[in-house]
Amino acid sequence: MTEYEEGTTNYGSAKTPTFVPPTGDDFGGKKEFKSPKQPYDHFMDEERVPIYRKIGIEDVRDLDLGEWARIGGRGAYIQLLGTEELWGMHVIEIPPGASLEIEQHIYEKILYVVEGMGTTEVWRNGGPAGSAPQTFEWGDGSLFGIPLNTPHRLINGSSKRALLIAGTTAPAVFNMYDNRDFIFKNPYPFDERYSGGSDFFDYRDELLTDPVRGRAMQVTNLIPDLPNLKMPLDNQRGAGTRRIQPWMANARFYMKVLEFQVGRYTPAHYHPPSAVLICIKGGGFTYTWPREAGLQPWEVGNGDLVQRVDYGPGGMVAAAPGGGDWVHQHFATSAEPLRVLAMNGPPSARIGGLFAPPGATLKSSNLGMSDGGRSIEYWNEDPRIRADFEAALAQNGTFTRMQPELYERPAGQ
Repeated sequence: MTEYEEGTTNYGSAKTPTFVPPTGDDFGGKKEFKSPKQPYDHFMDEERVPIYRKIGIEDVRDLDLGEWARIGGRGAYIQLLGTEELWGMHVIEIPPGASLEIEQHIYEKILYVVEGMGTTEVWRNGGPAGSAPQTFEWGDGSLFGIPLNTPHRLINGSSKRALLIAGTTAPAVFNMYDNRDFIFKNPYPFDERYSGGSDFFDYRDELLTDPVRGRAMQVTNLIPDLPNLKMPLDNQRGAGTRRIQPWMANARFYMKVLEFQVGRYTPAHYHPPSAVLICIKGGGFTYTWPREAGLQPWEVGNGDLVQRVDYGPGGMVAAAPGGGDWVHQHFATSAEPLRVLAMNGPPSARIGGLFAPPGATLKSSNLGMSDGGRSIEYWNEDPRIRADFEAALAQNGTFTRMQPELYERPAGQ
Protein backbone atom coordinates (compact mmCIF):
# COMPACT_ATOMS: atom_id res chain seq x y z
CA MET A 1 0.00 0.00 0.00
CA THR A 2 1.25 3.46 -0.81
CA GLU A 3 -0.62 5.42 1.84
CA TYR A 4 -1.09 5.08 5.58
CA GLU A 5 -4.30 3.26 6.40
CA GLU A 6 -5.58 2.05 9.76
CA GLY A 7 -5.68 -1.71 10.16
CA THR A 8 -2.75 -2.41 7.83
CA THR A 9 0.90 -3.23 8.40
CA ASN A 10 1.88 0.07 6.82
CA TYR A 11 2.48 1.83 10.14
CA GLY A 12 5.72 3.76 10.33
CA SER A 13 5.63 4.88 6.70
CA ALA A 14 6.19 8.48 5.64
CA LYS A 15 2.41 8.93 5.63
CA THR A 16 1.98 7.98 9.29
CA PRO A 17 1.19 11.12 11.35
CA THR A 18 3.67 12.10 14.06
CA PHE A 19 2.23 11.80 17.56
CA VAL A 20 1.75 15.06 19.43
CA PRO A 21 1.50 14.58 23.23
CA PRO A 22 -1.35 16.35 25.06
CA THR A 23 -0.68 19.44 27.12
CA GLY A 24 -1.55 19.64 30.80
CA ASP A 25 -4.35 17.29 31.79
CA ASP A 26 -5.88 17.09 28.31
CA PHE A 27 -7.02 13.71 26.95
CA GLY A 28 -4.30 12.00 24.90
CA GLY A 29 -5.53 10.60 21.60
CA LYS A 30 -9.10 10.38 20.35
CA LYS A 31 -12.11 10.08 22.62
CA GLU A 32 -13.99 8.35 19.81
CA PHE A 33 -12.63 6.46 16.82
CA LYS A 34 -13.88 4.22 14.03
CA SER A 35 -13.28 0.50 14.04
CA PRO A 36 -10.41 0.04 11.52
CA LYS A 37 -10.40 -2.38 8.64
CA GLN A 38 -8.11 -5.34 9.17
CA PRO A 39 -6.05 -7.10 6.45
CA TYR A 40 -8.85 -9.61 5.82
CA ASP A 41 -11.33 -6.74 5.30
CA HIS A 42 -8.99 -5.20 2.72
CA PHE A 43 -8.61 -8.58 1.03
CA MET A 44 -12.39 -8.97 0.74
CA ASP A 45 -12.64 -5.47 -0.76
CA GLU A 46 -9.99 -6.34 -3.34
CA GLU A 47 -11.94 -9.41 -4.45
CA ARG A 48 -14.68 -7.11 -5.84
CA VAL A 49 -17.63 -9.34 -4.98
CA PRO A 50 -20.51 -8.32 -2.70
CA ILE A 51 -19.90 -8.41 1.07
CA TYR A 52 -22.90 -8.99 3.35
CA ARG A 53 -22.55 -7.74 6.91
CA LYS A 54 -25.78 -8.25 8.86
CA ILE A 55 -27.36 -10.30 11.65
CA GLY A 56 -28.85 -12.94 9.40
CA ILE A 57 -29.91 -13.95 5.89
CA GLU A 58 -33.30 -15.45 5.12
CA ASP A 59 -32.03 -17.51 2.16
CA VAL A 60 -28.58 -17.36 0.54
CA ARG A 61 -30.15 -18.46 -2.74
CA ASP A 62 -31.66 -14.98 -3.05
CA LEU A 63 -28.36 -13.08 -2.63
CA ASP A 64 -26.93 -10.96 -5.43
CA LEU A 65 -23.60 -12.50 -6.41
CA GLY A 66 -20.66 -11.07 -8.32
CA GLU A 67 -18.23 -12.52 -10.87
CA TRP A 68 -15.29 -13.89 -8.89
CA ALA A 69 -12.07 -13.58 -10.89
CA ARG A 70 -9.77 -15.41 -8.44
CA ILE A 71 -12.02 -18.38 -7.70
CA GLY A 72 -14.17 -18.50 -10.83
CA GLY A 73 -17.94 -18.75 -10.83
CA ARG A 74 -19.98 -16.16 -8.97
CA GLY A 75 -20.06 -15.47 -5.26
CA ALA A 76 -20.15 -13.17 -2.26
CA TYR A 77 -18.57 -12.84 1.16
CA ILE A 78 -20.80 -13.18 4.22
CA GLN A 79 -19.44 -11.70 7.45
CA LEU A 80 -22.32 -11.93 9.91
CA LEU A 81 -22.12 -9.58 12.87
CA GLY A 82 -20.12 -11.03 15.73
CA THR A 83 -17.82 -13.16 13.54
CA GLU A 84 -15.45 -10.35 12.53
CA GLU A 85 -11.78 -11.37 12.88
CA LEU A 86 -12.87 -14.79 14.21
CA TRP A 87 -13.76 -16.77 11.09
CA GLY A 88 -15.01 -16.13 7.57
CA MET A 89 -17.80 -17.26 5.30
CA HIS A 90 -18.58 -17.02 1.62
CA VAL A 91 -21.08 -18.43 -0.84
CA ILE A 92 -19.99 -19.66 -4.26
CA GLU A 93 -22.07 -20.52 -7.33
CA ILE A 94 -20.74 -22.91 -9.97
CA PRO A 95 -22.58 -22.57 -13.30
CA PRO A 96 -23.91 -25.70 -15.05
CA GLY A 97 -21.13 -27.75 -16.62
CA ALA A 98 -18.41 -25.44 -15.24
CA SER A 99 -15.52 -25.78 -12.83
CA LEU A 100 -13.85 -23.32 -10.47
CA GLU A 101 -10.17 -22.39 -10.52
CA ILE A 102 -7.73 -24.57 -8.60
CA GLU A 103 -7.28 -23.10 -5.11
CA GLN A 104 -4.67 -23.65 -2.42
CA HIS A 105 -4.43 -21.79 0.90
CA ILE A 106 -3.16 -22.21 4.45
CA TYR A 107 -6.53 -21.50 6.02
CA GLU A 108 -9.06 -24.24 6.70
CA LYS A 109 -12.28 -24.58 4.72
CA ILE A 110 -15.52 -26.48 5.32
CA LEU A 111 -18.19 -26.56 2.59
CA TYR A 112 -21.94 -27.19 2.75
CA VAL A 113 -23.90 -27.77 -0.47
CA VAL A 114 -27.11 -25.73 -0.46
CA GLU A 115 -28.13 -27.07 -3.85
CA GLY A 116 -26.61 -28.88 -6.80
CA MET A 117 -24.25 -31.73 -7.37
CA GLY A 118 -20.69 -32.16 -8.52
CA THR A 119 -17.23 -33.44 -7.70
CA THR A 120 -14.14 -32.18 -5.90
CA GLU A 121 -10.56 -32.87 -6.94
CA VAL A 122 -7.83 -32.77 -4.29
CA TRP A 123 -4.09 -33.03 -4.88
CA ARG A 124 -1.50 -33.67 -2.20
CA ASN A 125 0.66 -30.56 -1.89
CA GLY A 126 4.21 -31.45 -2.89
CA GLY A 127 3.20 -34.75 -4.46
CA PRO A 128 4.69 -36.10 -7.70
CA ALA A 129 4.40 -33.70 -10.63
CA GLY A 130 1.47 -34.59 -12.84
CA SER A 131 -0.03 -36.92 -10.25
CA ALA A 132 -3.76 -37.62 -10.50
CA PRO A 133 -6.05 -35.95 -7.95
CA GLN A 134 -8.23 -37.78 -5.49
CA THR A 135 -11.90 -37.16 -6.33
CA PHE A 136 -15.20 -37.48 -4.50
CA GLU A 137 -18.80 -36.65 -5.33
CA TRP A 138 -21.24 -34.40 -3.49
CA GLY A 139 -24.89 -33.39 -3.85
CA ASP A 140 -27.72 -31.48 -2.17
CA GLY A 141 -27.01 -31.29 1.56
CA SER A 142 -23.45 -32.66 1.49
CA LEU A 143 -20.88 -31.41 4.00
CA PHE A 144 -17.14 -31.86 3.44
CA GLY A 145 -13.77 -30.48 4.49
CA ILE A 146 -10.81 -29.43 2.33
CA PRO A 147 -7.44 -30.55 3.78
CA LEU A 148 -5.19 -27.69 4.80
CA ASN A 149 -3.04 -26.17 2.02
CA THR A 150 -4.00 -28.74 -0.61
CA PRO A 151 -4.64 -27.77 -4.25
CA HIS A 152 -8.30 -28.45 -4.94
CA ARG A 153 -11.00 -27.74 -7.50
CA LEU A 154 -14.82 -27.88 -7.47
CA ILE A 155 -16.56 -29.11 -10.61
CA ASN A 156 -20.24 -28.97 -11.56
CA GLY A 157 -20.94 -31.58 -14.21
CA SER A 158 -24.72 -31.20 -14.05
CA SER A 159 -27.18 -29.09 -16.05
CA LYS A 160 -28.14 -26.96 -13.02
CA ARG A 161 -26.14 -24.52 -10.93
CA ALA A 162 -24.44 -25.61 -7.71
CA LEU A 163 -24.45 -23.30 -4.68
CA LEU A 164 -22.19 -23.89 -1.69
CA ILE A 165 -21.55 -22.13 1.63
CA ALA A 166 -17.95 -22.12 2.87
CA GLY A 167 -16.74 -21.53 6.41
CA THR A 168 -13.02 -20.68 6.72
CA THR A 169 -10.34 -19.66 9.19
CA ALA A 170 -9.14 -17.03 6.69
CA PRO A 171 -9.59 -13.89 8.87
CA ALA A 172 -7.14 -15.09 11.53
CA VAL A 173 -4.59 -16.14 8.90
CA PHE A 174 -4.82 -12.92 6.88
CA ASN A 175 -4.74 -10.69 9.96
CA MET A 176 -1.71 -12.51 11.34
CA TYR A 177 0.46 -12.82 8.21
CA ASP A 178 -0.98 -10.32 5.70
CA ASN A 179 1.01 -11.83 2.86
CA ARG A 180 -0.76 -13.21 -0.21
CA ASP A 181 2.13 -15.40 -1.42
CA PHE A 182 2.56 -16.99 2.00
CA ILE A 183 -1.18 -17.74 2.19
CA PHE A 184 -1.81 -18.90 -1.38
CA LYS A 185 1.59 -20.21 -2.55
CA ASN A 186 2.94 -21.94 0.53
CA PRO A 187 4.74 -25.19 -0.43
CA TYR A 188 4.50 -26.86 2.99
CA PRO A 189 2.55 -30.14 2.55
CA PHE A 190 0.98 -30.62 6.06
CA ASP A 191 1.17 -34.39 5.58
CA GLU A 192 -0.19 -34.90 9.10
CA ARG A 193 -3.45 -33.39 7.84
CA TYR A 194 -3.60 -35.13 4.46
CA SER A 195 -1.20 -37.66 2.94
CA GLY A 196 -3.32 -38.61 -0.08
CA GLY A 197 -4.80 -41.81 1.36
CA SER A 198 -7.33 -43.34 -1.03
CA ASP A 199 -9.97 -43.71 1.70
CA PHE A 200 -9.65 -40.14 3.05
CA PHE A 201 -13.06 -39.08 1.74
CA ASP A 202 -14.87 -42.35 2.45
CA TYR A 203 -17.94 -41.77 4.62
CA ARG A 204 -17.58 -42.99 8.23
CA ASP A 205 -20.76 -43.25 10.27
CA GLU A 206 -19.28 -44.39 13.60
CA LEU A 207 -20.29 -42.24 16.57
CA LEU A 208 -17.48 -41.39 18.99
CA THR A 209 -17.46 -39.48 22.26
CA ASP A 210 -16.18 -35.91 22.11
CA PRO A 211 -13.27 -36.00 24.62
CA VAL A 212 -14.03 -32.47 25.90
CA ARG A 213 -17.81 -32.36 26.32
CA GLY A 214 -18.61 -36.08 26.25
CA ARG A 215 -21.19 -35.61 23.50
CA ALA A 216 -21.65 -37.37 20.14
CA MET A 217 -18.88 -36.82 17.56
CA GLN A 218 -18.48 -38.12 14.01
CA VAL A 219 -14.98 -38.18 12.51
CA THR A 220 -15.46 -38.18 8.74
CA ASN A 221 -14.31 -35.89 5.94
CA LEU A 222 -17.55 -36.18 3.99
CA ILE A 223 -21.20 -36.44 5.03
CA PRO A 224 -23.16 -37.09 1.81
CA ASP A 225 -26.62 -36.04 3.07
CA LEU A 226 -26.57 -33.85 6.18
CA PRO A 227 -30.32 -32.96 6.20
CA ASN A 228 -31.23 -36.66 6.52
CA LEU A 229 -28.32 -37.82 8.67
CA LYS A 230 -29.46 -40.04 11.55
CA MET A 231 -28.63 -38.14 14.73
CA PRO A 232 -28.51 -39.28 18.37
CA LEU A 233 -30.55 -37.83 21.20
CA ASP A 234 -28.74 -35.14 23.21
CA ASN A 235 -31.40 -33.23 25.23
CA GLN A 236 -29.01 -30.47 26.35
CA ARG A 237 -30.86 -27.77 24.40
CA GLY A 238 -34.24 -28.99 25.59
CA ALA A 239 -36.08 -32.31 25.56
CA GLY A 240 -35.88 -34.14 22.25
CA THR A 241 -32.93 -32.13 20.92
CA ARG A 242 -30.52 -34.14 18.78
CA ARG A 243 -26.88 -33.23 18.21
CA ILE A 244 -23.72 -34.41 16.52
CA GLN A 245 -20.28 -32.82 16.18
CA PRO A 246 -18.57 -33.48 12.81
CA TRP A 247 -14.77 -33.33 12.77
CA MET A 248 -13.45 -33.02 9.23
CA ALA A 249 -10.13 -32.89 7.36
CA ASN A 250 -8.15 -32.97 10.64
CA ALA A 251 -9.12 -29.31 10.96
CA ARG A 252 -9.46 -27.13 14.04
CA PHE A 253 -12.70 -25.66 12.71
CA TYR A 254 -15.40 -26.34 15.31
CA MET A 255 -19.00 -27.04 14.28
CA LYS A 256 -22.01 -29.09 15.28
CA VAL A 257 -25.39 -30.11 13.88
CA LEU A 258 -28.50 -29.57 16.02
CA GLU A 259 -32.07 -30.70 15.50
CA PHE A 260 -34.99 -29.16 17.40
CA GLN A 261 -38.26 -31.06 17.47
CA VAL A 262 -41.57 -29.82 16.03
CA GLY A 263 -43.45 -27.57 18.44
CA ARG A 264 -40.47 -27.01 20.74
CA TYR A 265 -37.92 -24.29 21.36
CA THR A 266 -34.61 -24.05 23.18
CA PRO A 267 -34.08 -22.21 26.45
CA ALA A 268 -32.58 -18.76 25.95
CA HIS A 269 -28.85 -18.85 26.61
CA TYR A 270 -25.82 -16.61 26.23
CA HIS A 271 -22.17 -16.91 25.27
CA PRO A 272 -19.52 -14.87 23.41
CA PRO A 273 -19.97 -14.25 19.68
CA SER A 274 -18.82 -16.48 16.80
CA ALA A 275 -21.65 -19.00 16.31
CA VAL A 276 -23.62 -18.90 13.04
CA LEU A 277 -26.60 -21.20 12.54
CA ILE A 278 -27.26 -22.35 8.95
CA CYS A 279 -30.72 -23.82 8.43
CA ILE A 280 -30.53 -27.09 6.50
CA LYS A 281 -34.00 -28.51 7.16
CA GLY A 282 -37.35 -27.28 8.46
CA GLY A 283 -37.72 -23.67 9.54
CA GLY A 284 -38.10 -21.32 12.44
CA PHE A 285 -36.75 -18.12 13.90
CA THR A 286 -34.18 -16.82 16.38
CA TYR A 287 -34.46 -14.07 18.97
CA THR A 288 -31.24 -12.40 20.09
CA TRP A 289 -30.55 -9.41 22.33
CA PRO A 290 -27.71 -7.85 24.38
CA ARG A 291 -27.58 -9.01 28.00
CA GLU A 292 -27.82 -5.45 29.22
CA ALA A 293 -31.40 -5.43 27.89
CA GLY A 294 -32.23 -7.87 30.70
CA LEU A 295 -33.13 -11.52 30.86
CA GLN A 296 -36.80 -10.56 30.40
CA PRO A 297 -36.39 -7.70 27.89
CA TRP A 298 -40.06 -6.99 27.13
CA GLU A 299 -41.00 -7.08 30.81
CA VAL A 300 -38.49 -4.32 31.62
CA GLY A 301 -39.31 -2.18 28.57
CA ASN A 302 -36.37 -3.19 26.35
CA GLY A 303 -38.25 -5.24 23.78
CA ASP A 304 -37.09 -2.85 21.06
CA LEU A 305 -33.55 -4.20 21.52
CA VAL A 306 -34.59 -7.75 20.64
CA GLN A 307 -33.79 -8.74 17.06
CA ARG A 308 -35.62 -11.51 15.22
CA VAL A 309 -34.49 -13.47 12.16
CA ASP A 310 -36.82 -15.92 10.38
CA TYR A 311 -35.31 -18.57 8.13
CA GLY A 312 -35.83 -21.78 6.21
CA PRO A 313 -33.32 -24.02 4.40
CA GLY A 314 -30.51 -21.83 3.06
CA GLY A 315 -31.03 -19.18 5.73
CA MET A 316 -28.63 -18.29 8.52
CA VAL A 317 -28.36 -16.18 11.66
CA ALA A 318 -25.58 -14.92 13.93
CA ALA A 319 -26.49 -16.30 17.35
CA ALA A 320 -24.61 -13.57 19.23
CA PRO A 321 -24.15 -10.66 16.82
CA GLY A 322 -22.66 -8.10 19.22
CA GLY A 323 -19.63 -7.97 21.44
CA GLY A 324 -19.88 -9.72 24.79
CA ASP A 325 -22.51 -12.27 25.79
CA TRP A 326 -25.70 -11.89 23.78
CA VAL A 327 -28.81 -13.85 24.76
CA HIS A 328 -30.33 -15.90 21.94
CA GLN A 329 -33.08 -18.45 21.53
CA HIS A 330 -34.08 -20.73 18.65
CA PHE A 331 -37.63 -21.77 17.76
CA ALA A 332 -38.81 -24.66 15.54
CA THR A 333 -42.08 -23.60 13.92
CA SER A 334 -42.24 -25.73 10.76
CA ALA A 335 -44.16 -28.97 10.27
CA GLU A 336 -40.88 -30.92 10.38
CA PRO A 337 -37.95 -30.72 12.81
CA LEU A 338 -35.64 -27.71 12.53
CA ARG A 339 -32.09 -28.84 11.75
CA VAL A 340 -29.19 -26.38 11.71
CA LEU A 341 -25.48 -26.55 11.03
CA ALA A 342 -23.84 -24.39 13.70
CA MET A 343 -20.39 -23.13 12.73
CA ASN A 344 -18.16 -21.66 15.45
CA GLY A 345 -14.84 -21.45 13.66
CA PRO A 346 -11.35 -22.01 15.08
CA PRO A 347 -10.61 -22.85 18.74
CA SER A 348 -10.00 -19.18 19.61
CA ALA A 349 -13.65 -18.52 18.74
CA ARG A 350 -15.14 -21.46 20.60
CA ILE A 351 -17.87 -20.88 23.15
CA GLY A 352 -18.52 -22.06 26.65
CA GLY A 353 -15.62 -20.60 28.64
CA LEU A 354 -12.80 -22.33 26.80
CA PHE A 355 -10.67 -19.26 27.45
CA ALA A 356 -10.03 -20.69 30.93
CA PRO A 357 -6.57 -22.10 31.79
CA PRO A 358 -5.99 -25.73 30.72
CA GLY A 359 -7.32 -28.14 33.30
CA ALA A 360 -9.94 -25.76 34.69
CA THR A 361 -13.33 -27.33 35.36
CA LEU A 362 -16.03 -25.81 33.17
CA LYS A 363 -19.80 -26.05 33.39
CA SER A 364 -21.93 -26.59 30.33
CA SER A 365 -23.62 -23.38 29.27
CA ASN A 366 -26.71 -25.54 28.66
CA LEU A 367 -27.28 -25.90 32.38
CA GLY A 368 -29.96 -23.62 33.81
CA MET A 369 -28.79 -20.45 35.53
CA SER A 370 -30.01 -21.82 38.86
CA ASP A 371 -27.49 -24.69 38.37
CA GLY A 372 -24.61 -22.39 37.44
CA GLY A 373 -25.09 -22.50 33.67
CA ARG A 374 -26.03 -19.82 31.15
CA SER A 375 -29.51 -20.92 30.12
CA ILE A 376 -32.64 -19.10 31.26
CA GLU A 377 -35.09 -21.66 32.56
CA TYR A 378 -38.50 -21.60 30.87
CA TRP A 379 -40.11 -20.63 34.16
CA ASN A 380 -37.87 -17.56 34.35
CA GLU A 381 -38.12 -16.34 30.74
CA ASP A 382 -40.08 -13.36 29.43
CA PRO A 383 -43.77 -14.39 28.96
CA ARG A 384 -43.70 -12.71 25.53
CA ILE A 385 -41.46 -15.50 24.25
CA ARG A 386 -43.99 -18.28 24.82
CA ALA A 387 -46.79 -16.16 23.34
CA ASP A 388 -44.81 -15.35 20.17
CA PHE A 389 -43.82 -18.98 19.72
CA GLU A 390 -47.38 -20.26 19.98
CA ALA A 391 -48.58 -17.52 17.59
CA ALA A 392 -45.97 -18.57 15.01
CA LEU A 393 -47.03 -22.21 15.35
CA ALA A 394 -50.67 -21.30 14.81
CA GLN A 395 -49.77 -19.45 11.62
CA ASN A 396 -48.10 -22.60 10.31
CA GLY A 397 -50.94 -24.89 11.37
CA THR A 398 -49.00 -26.63 14.13
CA PHE A 399 -49.23 -26.58 17.92
CA THR A 400 -46.93 -26.45 20.93
CA ARG A 401 -45.47 -29.57 22.50
CA MET A 402 -44.00 -27.68 25.43
CA GLN A 403 -45.33 -29.17 28.69
CA PRO A 404 -47.12 -26.60 30.89
CA GLU A 405 -45.08 -27.64 33.94
CA LEU A 406 -41.94 -26.27 32.26
CA TYR A 407 -43.25 -22.78 32.98
CA GLU A 408 -43.94 -23.44 36.68
CA ARG A 409 -41.34 -22.04 39.06
CA PRO A 410 -39.94 -24.82 41.26
CA ALA A 411 -40.30 -24.52 45.00
CA GLY A 412 -37.41 -22.60 46.51
CA GLN A 413 -36.47 -20.77 43.31
